[in-house]
Amino acid sequence: MSKIDPIHIVGGGMAGCEAAWQAVQLGVPVVIHEMRPTVETFAHQTEGLAELVCSNSFRSDDDTSNAVGLLHWEMRQANGLIIGMGDKHSLPAGGALAVDRDAFSDDVTATLKAHPLVTIERGEVAGLPPEEWGRTIVATGPLTSPALAEAVLKVTGEDSLAFFDAIAPIVHADSIDMSKAWFQSRYDKGETEEERTAYLNCPMDEAQYEAFIDALLEAPKTEFKEWEADTPYFDACLPIEVMAERGRETPRWGPMKPVGLTNPHQPDIKAHAIVQLRRENALGTLYNIVGFQTKMKYGAQTDVFRSIPGLEGAEFARLGGIHRNTFLNSPRLLGPRMELRARPDLMFAGQVTGVEGYVESASMGLLAGRIAAYEALGRELPLPPQTTAIGALLNHITGGAEEETFQPMNVNFGLFPPLENVRGGRRGKKDRKIAYTERAKADWSAWLSDAMTA
Repeated sequence: MSKIDPIHIVGGGMAGCEAAWQAVQLGVPVVIHEMRPTVETFAHQTEGLAELVCSNSFRSDDDTSNAVGLLHWEMRQANGLIIGMGDKHSLPAGGALAVDRDAFSDDVTATLKAHPLVTIERGEVAGLPPEEWGRTIVATGPLTSPALAEAVLKVTGEDSLAFFDAIAPIVHADSIDMSKAWFQSRYDKGETEEERTAYLNCPMDEAQYEAFIDALLEAPKTEFKEWEADTPYFDACLPIEVMAERGRETPRWGPMKPVGLTNPHQPDIKAHAIVQLRRENALGTLYNIVGFQTKMKYGAQTDVFRSIPGLEGAEFARLGGIHRNTFLNSPRLLGPRMELRARPDLMFAGQVTGVEGYVESASMGLLAGRIAAYEALGRELPLPPQTTAIGALLNHITGGAEEETFQPMNVNFGLFPPLENVRGGRRGKKDRKIAYTERAKADWSAWLSDAMTA
């Protein structure tokens, strides 16, 4: 058998690691180029592969009526590394899949380092990968190095490749006042007691909420550089104070909604708003404040967040922050197989393509790794149908979205082709979701089977 040239993968995040794993499972060697620790980023804390930078949640694990849970299911069926490690290092989170971020990253790193077909090279790829590398997957994620981003701009003729994302703070569990806070998942979701008590809840009455909103609005914020002034936020990850700026009630209809929870300390009193914290590690020693991404300055964060009942004495393992993310206008720049139209030897995968979320990023890495590996083997992988979660995401970034208004997107049923013979309206909503997932599962299973013989 002739020697198979390796696939080069730029970036060791979710998409890059998943792409590498899928390729080596097909017998194709890979070289992962990861710039850390040679070049650090604002948001990363370690040099580990697949580091979870923002939240530690993979979101809903419901594969019967939720698009994210369906995406989990498809990745499991395809022997995905990222979802497999997520399951292995999962934490109680009600109906969601949350992971111990350090154990997760350590295991992904060790697994890839130990594989005989994987080579990991540390150092920045400062510019477009050379053509002599052959098939290359660029999976540099939202924190693409400036040199590489500038090179992509030059070859594509684009003006910018950016938006802003934010990070939520993490609190030491033993600094939370449990005489005010309590454990409960919203609507008691979860099959086990541990899952039904996966979140810590801090209640607010109306006066406390109004004072909190005032503090949010008045707190000093991180100032953007002049060249960052026109960079938009990603709407699904807004800083909590930006939510408040859009309307004083906005946080109370978002991360601070009080529904589905009962305060055991005051069971007869309905909270006006509730702040939730989700377990950050397996030991249960750290909790992140759910939905509380922020661009407040560090000193202001401690003052404002300690005004939350139960967090008056909070000690922070990490404060929140904001960073500039990078993504392509993929419908304009990428072909149907995620290849860069201006340089077809380069594929792009992950958040840099304009999918938003850990599992969305990993799923595009999964597909890119398989496509590139098939090409290395002299075969052509058929693309997954748009009726599947991965196929719907692929279609969205490679032509399904409007070029003029393209923004990062989480997986959702709005990306799927419409269903036939399923009741519409609000009453039919649950049935439609189940029908979407049932159709997707059948089509994904068929696609996997067909791919084996392609």
